[in-house]
Amino acid sequence: MKQWMVYLMAFLLAGCASNGVSDERARNSAKIHTELAASYFERGQYSIALQELGAAMQADDSYAPAYNVRGLVRMRLREDALADKDFRRALQLDPRSASALNNYGWFLCQRGKPKESIAKFLDALKDPLYNTPDMAYANAGVCAIKAGDLVAAESYLERALILHAGMPEAQIGLAELNYIRGDYSMAKVHLMRFMQVYEALTPEHLWLAVRVERKAGDRNAAASYALQLRKRFPDSREAQLLQAGE
Repeated sequence: MKQWMVYLMAFLLAGCASNGVSDERARNSAKIHTELAASYFERGQYSIALQELGAAMQADDSYAPAYNVRGLVRMRLREDALADKDFRRALQLDPRSASALNNYGWFLCQRGKPKESIAKFLDALKDPLYNTPDMAYANAGVCAIKAGDLVAAESYLERALILHAGMPEAQIGLAELNYIRGDYSMAKVHLMRFMQVYEALTPEHLWLAVRVERKAGDRNAAASYALQLRKRFPDSREAQLLQAGE
């Protein structure tokens, strides 16, 4: 009789814990699918990334990182309304998520709301466990430039460099800042530091390089960057500006 009672108690305890175990399995499944999605996103396989995120949300529709990553995918696909909705949902589920705050801030900045974006970066920096505060500072700096606040921009970018010496995102930000201020020699210094460590150049990077080198008086370097811009990104807005002679 005692043995039967032991089995019964074990069964009841297992029944009480089953929901917890089930929830943990669902969360783990969502986590795995989200990590896979992030990997596919980084490789540019957006369709597969979205499939993995769908599986993550099917396993656990309250897993905030899944919405955060889907926001990035939809941002890349220019599905802005859906991206905004996903970032907001991620922050609704986890208001203190530094990663979601940083990503949503970058989204807002890239979509013409730089002043609003800076508040998100600063909120992300309130998390003492945030593992990439240098990126939030660099993003805040770049977006402060877009907002026209060069003093704040310089402060944020310099803080990024304190945390991450030589950080390319901060270097290119300071290159642009000094170009706007008319300090072309310092703009070139930061541009060179950026070019030494960063390979995935965008039309924006090359167009800034053309303008900096022109103002710095290095015609050969300016011509080299202009050639790269024309060859690699012929249909870009920056290539059109170059063609127009701006």
